[in-house]
Amino acid sequence: MPRKSTIFSKIMIMIVLFLIPVLFLYGYTNKVSVDVVENEIGANSLGQLSFLLQQFDATIEQLAMYTVTLSADPHVRELMERDKTIPYDRQREEYRINKKLSLQSVSSSWMNEITLYLPKQEMMLSSNLLKDYDPWGDVKRFALRKGWIYDDDPKGYAQVPGARFIRQISEPYSATSVEQVEAMFQVGFPVSNISGMLDMVKWDGRSDPFLYNKAYDPIGNTSMDADAAREVMRELGGRELGGSGHVVADIGMGRVAIFYVKSQQLGWYLVDYVPMESILQPIHKTNAMFYATIGLLLAMGVIASYLLYRNVQRPIGKLMRGVQMLKKGNLSTRIENGSSNEFDFLFLRFNEMAEEIQDLVERVYAEKIRGHEATLKQLQAQINPHFLYNSLFFIINTAKMQDTPSVVAMAQNLAEYYRYTTRMEDRPASLREELQLVENYLEIHNLRLGRLRYQIDVPEEMLELPLPRLLLQPIVENAIVHGIERKPGAGLIRITGHAGEGRYMLVVEDNGAGMPYEQLLKLEQKLRQSLEEQTSCGVWNVHQRLRYLFGPGSGLQLAISPLGGLQVTMIWREESEHGAIADRG
Repeated sequence: MPRKSTIFSKIMIMIVLFLIPVLFLYGYTNKVSVDVVENEIGANSLGQLSFLLQQFDATIEQLAMYTVTLSADPHVRELMERDKTIPYDRQREEYRINKKLSLQSVSSSWMNEITLYLPKQEMMLSSNLLKDYDPWGDVKRFALRKGWIYDDDPKGYAQVPGARFIRQISEPYSATSVEQVEAMFQVGFPVSNISGMLDMVKWDGRSDPFLYNKAYDPIGNTSMDADAAREVMRELGGRELGGSGHVVADIGMGRVAIFYVKSQQLGWYLVDYVPMESILQPIHKTNAMFYATIGLLLAMGVIASYLLYRNVQRPIGKLMRGVQMLKKGNLSTRIENGSSNEFDFLFLRFNEMAEEIQDLVERVYAEKIRGHEATLKQLQAQINPHFLYNSLFFIINTAKMQDTPSVVAMAQNLAEYYRYTTRMEDRPASLREELQLVENYLEIHNLRLGRLRYQIDVPEEMLELPLPRLLLQPIVENAIVHGIERKPGAGLIRITGHAGEGRYMLVVEDNGAGMPYEQLLKLEQKLRQSLEEQTSCGVWNVHQRLRYLFGPGSGLQLAISPLGGLQVTMIWREESEHGAIADRG
């Protein structure tokens, strides 16, 4: 027999099939959420960087314009055109221009230095009064270079120590050698300005913006994580960078999102990076809670499935095994009650059913045994030498008297009687056949006694009813032996049938000697005794067989007949027991 899937396995499959789409959908929505968060972080961070860089470039552009303003100043132009051999009030001119340079320098929010170099006049004027180095050094280094220049090794730049950015305009602009330079207008600012600005815009503690140029060390805020900045620079150094953008990379500090925007003034990149773990930590926490919940639900589902298996599947298995055992004929099968739930009721009912089936089968077998015993007892009674001798002597004497019709009648009835009683078929007979046997039996006694009459009045619809064989004859025999033969004079036996109210009745009564009422009560008590206590009475046998075959309410009832003798009523129910009789037969 192929093994069928159990409820437990089906439930586990259902749980798995339920969790798979849930996990798939959650994974998809989680990925979408992470992508949205990353995009929002990227857009927000790039927007902040672009805004910061716009302010940054605007300030630097303002500083760059100082050189243009200085080159167009009339006093500066006048000073450039004077010959150093012509005497003039140099100190007064220097003071005037230095004052302008100082006023121009302090007009910016950033610390800066504006310097005027006049090589031919051997003059250097600066807003930084501490400049003490040879002016020709700066002219030689920067005069012919364009744009903003990062000077990481300034000399004499004592106003603010450290690296600086400088920009200058040389005159003439088309000079191709230092000797051609007549004037150089220079503006510079220290990188501390950038660091201070980045300190103010270090927004949420997670970001750490800095300026990046792969040729130099990064320029960051005062609390910049130098190691992390170098890791980010190594990641960016291997990529082709456009004007702006962002990348997500795994570096030593973990997974980070790197954002960059290129400065149009300096040519450096303003870079910021955000550790993705810190940004996505709430999502990861939610993920962990979700998977923990899924795991808990799965564990609860497994526990619930196991409890269902233990409290439902196993009891059902017990019931199935019990039914299989009953099917195989083991009627002693019983189910032990091991749990306190609704199956206790089923187990109890099953055990009761099995017990009733066992009792019913035993009763059927007992009835068959009793039927065979009744048949054997009837055979023994009818083959009794006295009954047979009396019948044969009747035939002999009647033959001597040459009463041929009586001889023939006795022989025919005797033959029919013994043919029916000695038939060993294990099947029920119709009521018509039972009445025919009784008629043969009564005819034999009528011929022998010469004073016996009988009346049979049974409705036609009852004649084909199935009955166990040899149920009616013992009652008639009891009426003749204990009633008619014990009373002189004409004897009468009357058999009537009745049907109605869900049952059938056959009433056998005689006008024989009868019995006192007290003796009648004792006989009724004997009918209710067990097999061990009473096995030799044919009337008891008929009563017990009726009760076993047709259930409670069936059997024999005894009363004093209006004819003067005994009245025996045989009762059986009108239900489906007749079909059962045919099956049992």
